[in-house]
Amino acid sequence: MTATADAEAAANELMPLAEYLGSVLRRLRALPPLDLDLTQAHGNTLAADVVAPHPYPAFDQAAIDGYAARWEDLAAAGRVGSHPSFGKHEGGPRPVRLNVVGDLGAASWRPVRVTPGTCFSVAAGSPLPIGADVVVPVHWTDQGMAAVEILHAPKRGSGVRRTGEELAAGQVLAGPGTYVTPAMVATFAASGIGHVLVRPSPRVVVVATGDELVDVGRPSQPGQVVDANSHALTAAAVEAGALAYRIGICDDDPEGLRGLLEDQTLRADLIITTGGTGTGPGDMLRRVLSRRDPGRGVVEFTDVALCPGATLGFGTVGGEEVPVVCLPGEPGAALIGFEVLARPVIQLLAGAEPVFRPSVKAHLLETVSSPGGLREFRPAHVAERRGGGHTVQPLAGGPYTLSGLAEANGLLVLGERVTTAAAGSTVDVLLLDRRR
Repeated sequence: MTATADAEAAANELMPLAEYLGSVLRRLRALPPLDLDLTQAHGNTLAADVVAPHPYPAFDQAAIDGYAARWEDLAAAGRVGSHPSFGKHEGGPRPVRLNVVGDLGAASWRPVRVTPGTCFSVAAGSPLPIGADVVVPVHWTDQGMAAVEILHAPKRGSGVRRTGEELAAGQVLAGPGTYVTPAMVATFAASGIGHVLVRPSPRVVVVATGDELVDVGRPSQPGQVVDANSHALTAAAVEAGALAYRIGICDDDPEGLRGLLEDQTLRADLIITTGGTGTGPGDMLRRVLSRRDPGRGVVEFTDVALCPGATLGFGTVGGEEVPVVCLPGEPGAALIGFEVLARPVIQLLAGAEPVFRPSVKAHLLETVSSPGGLREFRPAHVAERRGGGHTVQPLAGGPYTLSGLAEANGLLVLGERVTTAAAGSTVDVLLLDRRR
């Protein structure tokens, strides 16, 4: 049997990524909802329909500064599209003169009525006088105070916002799983909503394990590895919408490791570990967490058809049964593992829909090879084409290169049956949230 055949046979023994993710996500439920003040709701996802209790606008109002009048009184003035000018128009429509009987501002509250031949000077947002059905812009008039000449007649209803024109009372403004944006907060407030039911942001604790790890701020020496993972994964969890806490480095001490993780269950909705997922002599985390101790939870480690980072762990820790995701120790594999497993878990706990990043079909600019039997995620740069669609350029170094991941705005996805993807072919690309 050839080396390629051996590799494919080994890959066939791995669990397909889609099957693994389905088995994990089916075990989880979104966090219990909270009723939050509107000012605290931004960044969370809704747990129930939000229904407008009142219409918006709440009353008929002027949309612009100008003069509120009856359209019938303006019929003799110039039509839209003509060129208004002061003075008389030989052989054409003449300005319409109306008496200005009052001024209205946004704080005006007494109801008033416009009668034939009269108008009100109004500011944008002010209540519309009863009987008025048009607001003439100031620059279409001579800007008179006691009386005004209307030089140009707008269409009926122009410059007016009617009650409920934008949002009707009883209208569903947003549904469960919707991310609350600043504009959505404004919409809720404008329609009279002060509190909303949301899923809280998950509290995520990040722990790096391994005797070889040292903290940042000094170069690695033989037998030492700088802990980049816990910093990167904490940042990734924050980007995913979590409240993330970096615990730091935990040595490969069985009791110390188990005790640390159980202590964190009091403050965490999810624990993410990195390192120790293999079967080597130094992989203490796998041996400790896969032990079935009553009341202490258990983590199952699965060999997944994923490149990079084939071994992932998922289970619960402590009596509270807090979910734990165990990622590989190699930095590139840890970050890819976060994208494919930990990030969807965070999104599900937060009640977000969908839980996966958006993807696009893209035109591949360079031929690439991929290991057979594995679903590979490769750092790439995706761009929109001028004529529509997208192109994708794989970045040098492949998935194990941190510099490639740092530059990437997408992840090129090559399926289990793909060994070579030719330039010009269409491939799937996950879009990363990078502000550039």
